[in-house]
Amino acid sequence: MTIHTAQLFSITPGSTEPIYRQLVEQVRRLVAGGQMAPGDELPSVREVAHTLAVNPMTVSKAYSLLETEGLLVRRRGLGMLVAERPRSVRSAAERSALLRPTLVRAAREARELELDPDTVLTLFTHILKEQS
Repeated sequence: MTIHTAQLFSITPGSTEPIYRQLVEQVRRLVAGGQMAPGDELPSVREVAHTLAVNPMTVSKAYSLLETEGLLVRRRGLGMLVAERPRSVRSAAERSALLRPTLVRAAREARELELDPDTVLTLFTHILKEQS
């Protein structure tokens, strides 16, 4: 199954985290969380670069890093696929570690908006429930 770029990636251009790292972390989370399964085809470098308006070398770098760590495999004529047996993180602790950077950014934004922790936790709990 091919996944479309708009469904797969979202980047934060002003982030301190480089775009290629944002892409790598998103693929890791999608595979670890089961939203991407072995054999799923990723969009081409060209498609991702065009859709996100980023340099193709940025996307290529992200895909290459994921290939090096064994999460993706390159198939001639097919592009990049999720590896059949990805050496991905699956334990709860490792999945939590993948979520941590997103929560750190959210916590920073909550402090900037001067929201109290109880309000933020209530909102987060509500969002989690509506997404399930």
